[in-house]
Amino acid sequence: MPFSRADRSRLAEWWFTVDRRLLTASLALLAVGLVVSFAASPAVALKKGLPALYFVERHAAVALLAGAVLWAVSLLDPRAVRRLALVLFLAGLAAMVLVLMTGEEINGARRWLRIAGVSLQPSEIAKPAFVVLAAWAFSERARRPDVPAWPLAAGLYVLLAVVLVQQPDVGQTVLVSLVWGVLFVLAGGSLLWAGGFLAAGLAGLALAYATLGYVRLRVDRFFNPSPGDNSQVDRALQAFTEGGLLGRGPGEGTIKTVLPDAHTDFILAVIAEEYGALACLALLALFAYLAFRPIFTTARSPDPFIRLAVPGLALLLAFQALINMGVNTGLLPPKGITLPFVSAGGSSALATAITLGMMLALSRRWPGATRVSISAPLDSLPGRRPLQS
Repeated sequence: MPFSRADRSRLAEWWFTVDRRLLTASLALLAVGLVVSFAASPAVALKKGLPALYFVERHAAVALLAGAVLWAVSLLDPRAVRRLALVLFLAGLAAMVLVLMTGEEINGARRWLRIAGVSLQPSEIAKPAFVVLAAWAFSERARRPDVPAWPLAAGLYVLLAVVLVQQPDVGQTVLVSLVWGVLFVLAGGSLLWAGGFLAAGLAGLALAYATLGYVRLRVDRFFNPSPGDNSQVDRALQAFTEGGLLGRGPGEGTIKTVLPDAHTDFILAVIAEEYGALACLALLALFAYLAFRPIFTTARSPDPFIRLAVPGLALLLAFQALINMGVNTGLLPPKGITLPFVSAGGSSALATAITLGMMLALSRRWPGATRVSISAPLDSLPGRRPLQS
C-alpha cells in the first residue's frame, strides 16, 4: 500500500501496526476455502436439485463479506474490541433464546434462526465474543482486586453453556468449555479447581450420552461400528485411502458424491481425496501458524487482557479445527463442527472472521506494547505468570 510514515490516517496507522504475516495467513485460509468449494460443493448441489455452482457462488459471497468483517474488526483498539464483544454476546445470547422458542427443530435440536430467508446460527457469533469477555473478566483480577472477576467469568460461562445445552449442542459446549478452562489456568487458577472442572465436564458428557439419543447413537457407532456400516466417517476414511499422499487430482474425487456433508463437516475428506494427505498437513500447518503466531507476539504485552484474550481466541480457532479434523480422520465421533473458513456456512465464516479480526486488532503494535519475534527460541519466551490479586 502506498503509505508513508508521515501519514496519520487511520488506515495508514492500521497498515503500519497490524501483523501483516498473520493477516496474510488469514486471507490465505479464506482463499483455500474458496478454492476447495469448487471441488466439494457442485456434487452436493446437484444431489439437491440445485445449479452446480450454487454453493460455490454462496461461498464466494460469504467469503467477500467475511473478508470485509475481518478487516473492519482489525481496525479496532482493545477497548472497542471489548465493547464489540459485549454487544455480540448479548445479541447472540438473545438470538439463541429466540431460537429455543421459535427455531425449527432439526434432528432433535434447535440451533438455527431464519431471518429474511437467511439462516443464522447465533451460537457461532457468540463464541468469540464470549472468549473476549471471559478474558477481560479474568484479567480484571490483576487490575482491580475489588471486582468479583472470577465469579463474573464463571457466570458468563454458565450462562452460555446452559443455553447451548438447551438447544442441545454438545459440540459447541465442549468447545467453549475447553477454551474457558485454558483461560482459567492461564489466569493463575488453581489446578485443583481445574481438575474439578474437568471432572464436571466428563460427568456432563456422560449425562449427555445417557439422555440424548443422537449423542448415544454417534458414540456407539464410533466405538462399535457395525460390519459394512457406510457412515460418513467410514466414507471420509476411504477418501484418505483413495487420495494417498498427492491425491487423485482436482475434480477427480468420487467419495464426495456419497457424502451428504462433503461441503461442510467433511470437507477435509474431499481435500484428502483430491489433493492428498500432504495438502491436509499443509492446511494443518496453516492453522497451527494462525494459532501460535499471535500467542508468541503478544506474550510480553503489558496488558493482561491482551495476554489472555489473544491466546483464548487462537485456541478457539485451533480447537475447532482440530475437532473437525479429528472427526474426519476417525479420531473423534461426529460433532457437527465446521472447519473454519474452509467449510461452507455463513455463520461459521462470519464467526471466524470476527475471531481473526479480533486477534489482528489485539496483536497490533499498540504504543508501549512489547512484541516477541515468531522466530525467537522457545526458551526465550516468557513463562506463564499467574495474575496477582
